Amino acid sequence: MGHCLSCFKSQANAEIRSITGPHAKNDEVTDISVSVSVYPQVEPLLSTSENNLNTNMNNLKVLNSFGEQSSCDPLNVQKNLVCEKTPKLFNPKLPSIPRTMSSLGSSEKISETKINMLFNQYKDSIEDAILAEGIENLCNDLNLSPDDFKVLILAWKLNASQMCRFTKSEFVQGLKNMKTDSIKGIQHKLGDISVEMQREPEQFKDLYRFTFKFGLDVSSGQRILPSDIAIVLWRLVFTNNEPPILDRWLNYLEKNPQIRGIPKDTWYMFLNFCEFVGNDLSSYDDTEAWPSLFDDFVEYENDQVNQNVTKSSIKIQD
Repeated sequence: MGHCLSCFKSQANAEIRSITGPHAKNDEVTDISVSVSVYPQVEPLLSTSENNLNTNMNNLKVLNSFGEQSSCDPLNVQKNLVCEKTPKLFNPKLPSIPRTMSSLGSSEKISETKINMLFNQYKDSIEDAILAEGIENLCNDLNLSPDDFKVLILAWKLNASQMCRFTKSEFVQGLKNMKTDSIKGIQHKLGDISVEMQREPEQFKDLYRFTFKFGLDVSSGQRILPSDIAIVLWRLVFTNNEPPILDRWLNYLEKNPQIRGIPKDTWYMFLNFCEFVGNDLSSYDDTEAWPSLFDDFVEYENDQVNQNVTKSSIKIQD
């Protein structure tokens, strides 16, 4: 309706002219223009013939939103009144939805095309997989060392079947699950997961179990983790939460080359072993169903302690 608040039939015109005569004040005019009830005037106006409507509207003047008089275009008035029975002035204005609330239902859009392009950037020239050289280049772009704990997290999130190799399906599906399709996004996600893992022990346990499988050479059907690989992976997986007993355990493995491999149950049980003994092996009970390798380790450590005590006693006596 242009700048007009509303338009009324001839009866309403008479009421307005009588109120807004030469003796009326501007303040009174403004108040009256807002307080006039227009609902009873709409239905009779719709039943007025077109000729009478045009005649009545030619000389109609009403107040605009600034308290000034302005002429209404009869054609526009007729069109708007026919389409809208309730004047716009009385239409309730809904509050705008905050941006944060409006975005709650939206999901983060990930482009599989971008993920494929990212994979092609690092894939091997012959094999359809990211191999050692490509992983090294990927780590460089992520500003990570290949032996960084976050690289292990990435392999875990990609559910990589073996070290130094990311297949296309692993890479694409893994990034989709991580909800990212860029280098910057991967960096951000790895940081978040690393922090979250310190608050969620179950996530760390899942990563720990994955690490054993990740270290195996599945192409040769390997089922026992070589000791040298196990030592490296134990140091890596415990980067952010190293148990007190870890150094002594790894030192024992390094000094006993006859221990050539770590079975799956030994790897899994070591996490429970660390939680049970803490830093004091005196709480260890060899009658429990621990792997025999733990019995040998505790016996070795006790011998070392006894030797130290004996040497100290000899020095005191001298």
